[in-house]
Amino acid sequence: MRLAPYSPCIVVGDQIWVAGQIGTDGGETLREQAKRALDKIEELLVQAGSSKSDLVKVTVLLIDMKDFSDFNEIYGKWLEGTVLPARAAFAVKELPGQAKVEVVAEAVLGSGGI
Repeated sequence: MRLAPYSPCIVVGDQIWVAGQIGTDGGETLREQAKRALDKIEELLVQAGSSKSDLVKVTVLLIDMKDFSDFNEIYGKWLEGTVLPARAAFAVKELPGQAKVEVVAEAVLGSGGI
């Protein structure tokens, strides 16, 4: 479901920018939404000829920082076996579609995480 006029993923040369992904179609809980948002990012990276191993930066937006540890648990499992990308996490007042989390990602083709 697209909530606004934007491209979910843009590739320019070897750089990949993945727009913020929410996971409200994955469930109502933070854990369900986080897993779905990360799966969407992985799907977009694969479509771009890449993988989560090429991630270099991830930005996480949470509506409640109390969910930070739950997100970290899911995120850590999702990234197992990769070089961990740089990351920033922010609390925000609200997100589109009443999402509990939104994840934005940047990757470099072939970097394998550097």
